[in-house]
Amino acid sequence: MFEGRAALLGAARPSLSPPFPMAAPTAAPSTSTGVKPRLSFWQIWNMSFGFLGIQFGFELQNNNISRIFETLGANKDDIPILWIAAPLTGLVVQPIIGYFSDRTWHPFWGRRRPFFFIGAVLATLALIVMPNSSALWMAGSMLWILDASINISMEPFRAFVGDKLPGEQRTTGFAMQSFFIGVGSVIAALLPWVFANWFHLSNTAASGEIPPSVKWSFYFGAGAFLLAVMYTVFTSTETPPEDMEEFRRENASVSIWQGIKESFMGIFSMPTAMRQLALVQFFTWFALFSMWIYSTNAVTSNIYNMKVDTAFFTKISDFIDSRAQQPGTEKEIKELKSLQQDTREIKQFQADKPNKILTVNLANYYVAKGDPSPEEQATLQRVKKQFNDGADWLSLTSSVRNGVAALFAFIIPLIAARTSRRKTHMLCLLIGGLGLLSLQFITNPDFIIVSMAMVGIAWASILSMPYAILAGSLPANRMGYYMGVFNFFIVIPQIVAATILGYCTMHFFQGNTLHTIALGGASMVLAGLLTLRVEDVDDTRPPVDEPAVTLSYNTLATNNPDV
Repeated sequence: MFEGRAALLGAARPSLSPPFPMAAPTAAPSTSTGVKPRLSFWQIWNMSFGFLGIQFGFELQNNNISRIFETLGANKDDIPILWIAAPLTGLVVQPIIGYFSDRTWHPFWGRRRPFFFIGAVLATLALIVMPNSSALWMAGSMLWILDASINISMEPFRAFVGDKLPGEQRTTGFAMQSFFIGVGSVIAALLPWVFANWFHLSNTAASGEIPPSVKWSFYFGAGAFLLAVMYTVFTSTETPPEDMEEFRRENASVSIWQGIKESFMGIFSMPTAMRQLALVQFFTWFALFSMWIYSTNAVTSNIYNMKVDTAFFTKISDFIDSRAQQPGTEKEIKELKSLQQDTREIKQFQADKPNKILTVNLANYYVAKGDPSPEEQATLQRVKKQFNDGADWLSLTSSVRNGVAALFAFIIPLIAARTSRRKTHMLCLLIGGLGLLSLQFITNPDFIIVSMAMVGIAWASILSMPYAILAGSLPANRMGYYMGVFNFFIVIPQIVAATILGYCTMHFFQGNTLHTIALGGASMVLAGLLTLRVEDVDDTRPPVDEPAVTLSYNTLATNNPDV
């Protein structure tokens, strides 16, 4: 979802800080200067490199936020609602940023690069603050700020490929984005494991505190985010508007509030291909969100040994009930209510089990407030370690998922060249959906790698094919605007998931979050089948004996004969 560019324009008047200049609602200022030249491998590399940093932010968020929420006292029923901050932020921020980035020009920063820079600075600060959250409300608030900041950088990157690349190179351009997203995700997902195992920072901490290995992962990611985005800002160029005076006149003719209003009206005037892709995106991102919300709980509860015998669980439950009868601060009362909810769910859904799966919150609380015997202390430490080991292993398998996505990004253009972009996307989504469904049958944590690798194949396509298909159906002078509107169908399914998945887990799946992830797998399979309904009006495929467009990365691309 990211990328970069900028071009210098002699004495053009800067128009950078909000309110950004805007064009009339019916048409953005023209930006085309003729048929677009084909770019070399290194030009596409430079304009996409910022995705490496942006994905550090997204991956650290996706892999660790549920862990942070649980550490700060959230139970699994609360997590979907806490996560809703991310899609709501995208729903508001992305179309507005897309609209204004179409209408911005600065002689040095260009059109999209100001947004790359501003978002990178804000996201870097948010990544530093997030792991130092001392309360659940603070972590939830920081998620809003972090996601808004990432979106400011991210949305214009998608429009950037449409701005700079001709139709026959768009698949390659979006695949390059997938490559950097995959590489960034691999490294970011590995960071907690690396800091714990290579630098010997603890992956556990006192009750209510974030482990040092997680904190330093966020600090490293903050630096990587800023450096990678700035590399794209300073190594890429943008083409100025064809008629600068007309651009300025049109921008001056509309108020900022008219622009914001139009940003949210685009959903009612989408091109045909965009409407068809919207349904595919809905079921795809519903599946991904179910994985991001529940994978930590599903893996640690079902595949790792967080069980204690029933007698010990009953002792913990009785202790919490007795503490809840005593006076305490508002924070203590809220914490105890959450813990009582955990014990009620265990009694309800594990009543017939001789051993109970304990939550890490119950273990943390009884270690801190109870009076466990040495044997009980050892049991609780084992539960805590199993939780953190499972979370770290999930991060590592997520890095495998993203590594597969990075490598498969180079294969996608080859498959699309010999079949079609629609069929390629369908195949990848089917494989990813089966990967999520396969988690139901895993008992050995090692095999999670296989499931995540299958999801990685889908991830590579999710980050490239829909945008490559969409870009060909969009007017060039509204590329950023429609790319922002298109993201409605990433965030709307996430809002739906955050709203209903908790209910489904409790009422249909007996509290087993592994079944919730299986629901996500079925949703991704459905998305793959729906891809066949999409019209791809710009599916320009080279002859099979001319692979240079997708694979000849070591030499400059030839000139477009029409330029």
